Amino acid sequence: MDHKQYAAAWLAGIYRGRWRVELDLRAIKCTLGMDILRAKTPAMVRTELWSCLLVYNLLRESMLHAARHSGRACRSLSLTATLQLFGNLWLSNAIRGVDAACASCSCSTTYNQSGASPGRNEPRANKRRPKILQLLTKPRHEAKAELESVA
Repeated sequence: MDHKQYAAAWLAGIYRGRWRVELDLRAIKCTLGMDILRAKTPAMVRTELWSCLLVYNLLRESMLHAARHSGRACRSLSLTATLQLFGNLWLSNAIRGVDAACASCSCSTTYNQSGASPGRNEPRANKRRPKILQLLTKPRHEAKAELESVA
């Protein structure tokens, strides 16, 4: 790139924005449980992805309404806190028999604010803990038969 045409500060801002997008995608995948897809067929994988995207869009729409109502920036609201809030609202409203859509409007200003972290640096490391059990690499009925023959 031509250093005369593009300022270093502008390029640094572009890279910071790209890094923020990568962090957001990783946070979305982990928060909504998309980091490991559980479906086995391509059709069910698509269904799983679309359902997670639907939940994400509904959460973000709710966060946008809350931000407008409270006068805060939408980016300052926590996606995880919003997901937990709606999970709790859904459960308590199901117990009481209240319509969840009506109840969510009344609680839209109670979102937790995420902390400000300018210039945050995220480690690139695997956080998933090792599993004690080995993976099932054959059909369950074959593994059961093998266990029964040993015992």
